Amino acid sequence: MTDPFALFRAWLTEAEASEPNDPNAMALATADATGRLGLRMVLLKGQDARGFVFYTNLESRKGGDLAAHPHAALLFHWKSLRRQIRIEGPVQPVSAEEADAYFATRPRESQLGAWASDQSRPLDTRATFEARLADVTARFAGAPVPRPPYWSGFRVVPDRIEFWQDRDYRLHERRLFTRAGDDWTEGLLYP
Repeated sequence: MTDPFALFRAWLTEAEASEPNDPNAMALATADATGRLGLRMVLLKGQDARGFVFYTNLESRKGGDLAAHPHAALLFHWKSLRRQIRIEGPVQPVSAEEADAYFATRPRESQLGAWASDQSRPLDTRATFEARLADVTARFAGAPVPRPPYWSGFRVVPDRIEFWQDRDYRLHERRLFTRAGDDWTEGLLYP
């Protein structure tokens, strides 16, 4: 298979059938304006030929990193399948329509949490957060919860995708796809 997006979908489908929790979980690496790196787990919420989408509070650390340095790296690791996929590239914001559509699919409690949380900022006590959540719950009682203006998504537009398959004796298979304009070139890497 020479289409990296089709290969990704095939591997993700296999992971969805075998991984017990969150087969769409991915490590997201970012860098701030000074080059300080940040790494955290997020969930893939969309994927097509345009790229790989996740959502967050834009005022969080990752949101600030991506505003300052709009490039990221992703890593999917499926231990039971002995596979990983590394993705690198520039990051673009999703459209407001895409963010609204995804936000509407979230459980109501998650929607309310997006309003109550100052994600990544210091919190004095858990009780403070719970009080804010209670206030937001009362504010939107009996009404739909709109997407907060500071909550949206990003699309990693890949320029490199590496598929790694574990092999015996550390003789792994590594396939690297590199973007060349609108096309992709494929090569192998030594294990």
